[in-house]
Amino acid sequence: MQEEAGQGKLSIVATPIGNLEDITLRALRVLKEADAVYCEDTRVTKKLLDRYEIQTPTRRLDANIEAKGAREVINRLAAGERIAYATDAGTPAISDPGYRLVAMVRQALGDSFPIEAIPGPSALVAALSIAGVPADSFRFMGFFPHKKGRQTALKAVAAEEGTVVLYESSHRILKLLRELEALMPEREVVITRELTKKFEQVAVGRLSGLADFFETHYPHFTKGEFVVVLAPC
Repeated sequence: MQEEAGQGKLSIVATPIGNLEDITLRALRVLKEADAVYCEDTRVTKKLLDRYEIQTPTRRLDANIEAKGAREVINRLAAGERIAYATDAGTPAISDPGYRLVAMVRQALGDSFPIEAIPGPSALVAALSIAGVPADSFRFMGFFPHKKGRQTALKAVAAEEGTVVLYESSHRILKLLRELEALMPEREVVITRELTKKFEQVAVGRLSGLADFFETHYPHFTKGEFVVVLAPC
């Protein structure tokens, strides 16, 4: 795509999922050269910017205000500004805000408006890379619904014969493991916690008894963020 002089540009920037060294040279340049960095939480993104002595101003744009914030971004892009967007960790729009922003910018400014991906870390890809399961084809289901639709999602996972990847929080990981165990106790699973961070953990086994084992032997395992990879049947 040929960019015109003075034309605005939106950059969707992947940022570290834990270890702040996991940032590309291109991402650092884009964040530094941007007129503003819109982000899920300015406090989180500011830590990354401070680490690399980047002074670009930040503006909050999380899921709750994505539509309103997108209109502000559109106005700045139309005025010729360069805007970067980052979430707290990983690649925007992957179980994170970002897709509405991209869709609204494209709708408002046209299909030819420059929206660039600055690729980098993703917990989904990181977990699959060390899971030791087939990943040429897999189903990613993100976070399960807390209540409505949860049982439907669980049944969909149980019916899936290929690799399945889920995200889960520390507050619900044991509940999820018990629900999955009830449906498919013999299914092999790989669970990763706090990938790239100091207390990174990877657990491999069958779903049968896994929740009880973790609760008994590793109570600290219930802290942090999790990626659950279910091996094919």
